[in-house]
Amino acid sequence: MKHYIRDYMTMLKVERNLAQNSLESYERDLLQYHDFLESELNIKSILNVTLGHIRSYLRTMNDKGLAANSVKRAVSSIRTYHNFLSAEGLMVDNPAQLLDAPKIPQKLPNILTIQEVDDILSVIPEKAPMAKRDLAIFEMMYSCGLRVTELCDFKTTDILWDSEMIRVSGKGDKQRFVPIGPIARENLKNYLNHERPALTDKNPNVAEVFLSRNGRKLTRMMIWILLKKWSEAAGVDKEVSPHTLRHSFATHLLEGGADLRSVQEMLGHSDIATTQIYTHVDKAHLKEVHKTFHPRFD
Repeated sequence: MKHYIRDYMTMLKVERNLAQNSLESYERDLLQYHDFLESELNIKSILNVTLGHIRSYLRTMNDKGLAANSVKRAVSSIRTYHNFLSAEGLMVDNPAQLLDAPKIPQKLPNILTIQEVDDILSVIPEKAPMAKRDLAIFEMMYSCGLRVTELCDFKTTDILWDSEMIRVSGKGDKQRFVPIGPIARENLKNYLNHERPALTDKNPNVAEVFLSRNGRKLTRMMIWILLKKWSEAAGVDKEVSPHTLRHSFATHLLEGGADLRSVQEMLGHSDIATTQIYTHVDKAHLKEVHKTFHPRFD
């Protein structure tokens, strides 16, 4: 029964050009779905699945206490999978057609204050091993609002020094151009001139900018570990991940007066509604505005 998944994954890769992480998530969701149909419902063919069978699977996910976002992603995977089977003429009726995604309460992103960002960036010792690399990484992530995968894949040919911009390959290989500020530029040059040459000696053909000690492209996990290390050293008592820097980039721009459309462009969001979550402001700022401008405050 699972051979249909292979056909579907091929279609996603060839026609929709999804990122590898997205492909792996789709495949994992669908394998778990198939396992449930076979082991719990004794269904031998995906072509015999009904809406009731799918809802039974989703109830099981809820009973296991899975997060609403995990259930929502599974619904999306199952729906698009059955759409594919119907479009290929393999199913007469699409059992997922009336499937509703669960409502997810909007959660405000975790962000750092400007002071906390400064604390993290200033705590990296000048003479620490790989300090120039680490500082260049996090200055650039905060200056440009990069996803961690975009940072890992960033190549030397993506630096546009004359225009003070960088070229970013985002989700689905969509490219965008983002300004890079003077501090981030200076730290990037410092790393490229003084640390990266020794790393490329170990791996001369590597194209990516940010490398490990053995000259290999840095992984997402390694960047997460590095940020955690320097956040703790700075005494930042928050859950901090590379995406926190991206959240902070967007929030600080909007709080500083940037327009939503420009921030959307720099983040690489296809839908401006995704960017609007960053229009929140913290309670302290609201109280200060209220105190400053309300006529009943003297």
